[in-house]
Amino acid sequence: MTLTADVPIENELPMTDSQSRVTADHLRRDAYLYVRQSSLHQVANNTESSRRQYDLRGRAVALGWPTERVVVIDVDQGQSGSSATDREGFQRLVADVSLQKAGIVLGLECSRLARNNADWHRLLELCALSGTLICDEDGLYDPGQINDRLLLGLKGTISEAELHFIRARLQGGLLAKAGRGELAVRLPVGLVYDPVGNVVLDPDAGVRQAIGHLFETFEATGSASAAVKAFAAERLTFPGRHGPGGPHAGELYWKPLRHDQALFVLHNPRYAGAYFYGRRRQVTDIDGHSTTVNKPREEWTVLIPDAHPGYIGFDQYERNQATLAANAAFRGQERRAGPAREGPALLQGLAICGRCGKRMAATYHARRDGTLLPDYACRREGIATGTPPCQTICGAGIDKAVAALVLEQLTPLAIETALQVSAELAQRAVDADRIRATHVERARYAADAARRRYLAVDPANRLVADTLEADWNHKLRELSDAQDDYERATQAGNSPLTDDQQARIRALASDLPALFNDPATPTRERKRLIRLLATDVTLIKTDDHITAHVRLSGGAQHTLTVPRPLRAWEAHTTPAATIAAIDELLAEHTYDETAAILNERGLTGGWGKPFTVPSLTQLCRNRNIPDLRQRLRGAGMLTLDEIAGEMGVTTATIKRWQHRGHITGRRIDARRAHLYHPGQHRPPDGRRRDQLTPPEAVPATRDDHPDADRHGNTTTNSPGGAV
Repeated sequence: MTLTADVPIENELPMTDSQSRVTADHLRRDAYLYVRQSSLHQVANNTESSRRQYDLRGRAVALGWPTERVVVIDVDQGQSGSSATDREGFQRLVADVSLQKAGIVLGLECSRLARNNADWHRLLELCALSGTLICDEDGLYDPGQINDRLLLGLKGTISEAELHFIRARLQGGLLAKAGRGELAVRLPVGLVYDPVGNVVLDPDAGVRQAIGHLFETFEATGSASAAVKAFAAERLTFPGRHGPGGPHAGELYWKPLRHDQALFVLHNPRYAGAYFYGRRRQVTDIDGHSTTVNKPREEWTVLIPDAHPGYIGFDQYERNQATLAANAAFRGQERRAGPAREGPALLQGLAICGRCGKRMAATYHARRDGTLLPDYACRREGIATGTPPCQTICGAGIDKAVAALVLEQLTPLAIETALQVSAELAQRAVDADRIRATHVERARYAADAARRRYLAVDPANRLVADTLEADWNHKLRELSDAQDDYERATQAGNSPLTDDQQARIRALASDLPALFNDPATPTRERKRLIRLLATDVTLIKTDDHITAHVRLSGGAQHTLTVPRPLRAWEAHTTPAATIAAIDELLAEHTYDETAAILNERGLTGGWGKPFTVPSLTQLCRNRNIPDLRQRLRGAGMLTLDEIAGEMGVTTATIKRWQHRGHITGRRIDARRAHLYHPGQHRPPDGRRRDQLTPPEAVPATRDDHPDADRHGNTTTNSPGGAV
């Protein structure tokens, strides 16, 4: 008698297990088969795994589901199971389970569904609430039962740990090799691997010159943005290399330098000959989205200085990073100095508030003639708290005082400094010209190579010959464009300095203040010259003056005191001496006479314009200066109506008597209005004298002669003077 054991066939569950777990309620809903592989490489090469996953449809049919009700979700092929964020198929599966559309979920193993405990247990919870079964290659499970759920939870934990072990095994060898500096990674443009795998500088001289010129320009300007502008002004291009893959993989190309490309080169330690690994890390947020962030230098996995040849030394790289960090800090909370910019504020980035100790921002205001004047404002705390600024200072006088101090310190070294600058400018011009010449040489070589390829082909093979001829013509056009660019740049003045230019620089070297104040000197260069000595300038404003404490690079300190700039209303206020002169003149003269006298003396108002009767009248009213009429009225002199009433005659008779010299008065304005002395009497026999004696026949006496009275009493209508 032979004893045999019942062994279940592969991919087939025991009948008793299926009958006890699968119910009619499960069969009324659809069966969902989830198919996934972690990478496209696995999808293309691990076809047996895909076949096994699709074969699970037979398992669903064996459990009682019709073939047409087996829903296959395979849109997540090539997606990792570590997160559900980008897996559209898994998200659809979870949604249908929560809507009770799924009676069973099938997967080759739990790692196909999720390698993340959070996603896995969320699916288990939804399956338990909706009464959905889970089936894998090992068996059928009901998440609503505690034993099955414990087993499924354990499988999910193992699946997530397995992912960690796989990564650790894969990265362990990489980290060990990177720790020795032997892990080959993609190199930036300008560095290549030699035949034995060592890192060397690019053999192309044009590439080396362009990269070296970028570092030299940055060292000279102190700003990545300024370096990009210098390349654009000199019509220089920068090299790049196509990445792996594609028809142009590894080929060199040239294009205008961009700011982001300049920052990449300046921040990359490989150009300083240092090997590094693990400079960035990936951070996953609560939504499962991953971002790449830069780690601090002390957290880099590997950093090996002087591992291979570089374009600059590692010390120079450190100085460049400090400069870039200071430039970036100008935008931050502390607002450090930052790079020198084009505005006329010479203390931009150097001014510190003497009250709170924070950096002061540089702003500008314009005069009526369009001249920009700098202002230094400490207002960051005011913006944050809604309070007035700590202090705002007009910087015109401070800038001049600090510039004079710096020039005084630098004058003994002026000649030597100017000669060094001249040599540096000449060398930079030569370097730029050499880089442009390499572009022409490269284009000429490409055209010659295309010509040789065209001449080597069989003329009868027109299909190949036409293509090579078109390529030759294209290279010739590129050569012509390169030559035109070189000629235009040369004509634009980007050539080395001539002897005459060098002589002019040497002539200016003997007078550094003239060079500093020369309108042709850019403001940016003036600021950089000040920063050679001045570290910071602390400003304190009082009611009368501004105090500036200048701290120099060597530690010495100088205190400068300049008068507080006049406010607008103060600058346009008539001087006190002019006001006193007006007050003195109005005691004896009318407005028109006073204005004429002031203009003869060269005295002007607050706006610097000559006096007129309206402007003088308005000024006296604003300053409460009494005019001649008010003064004479205060002395008791009478108006025309008053003296006419006193004498009992008409105003016309008073005017006629004054004209004939019978009564006296004084002119008080340009319209020839008069005030009259009190106590005068009617002339005797005025009517008879008026009939018998003409006015001109009456002899003048001391009392009625126009020039006899030192107080300006008048008896005639003679024009001019005080009448």
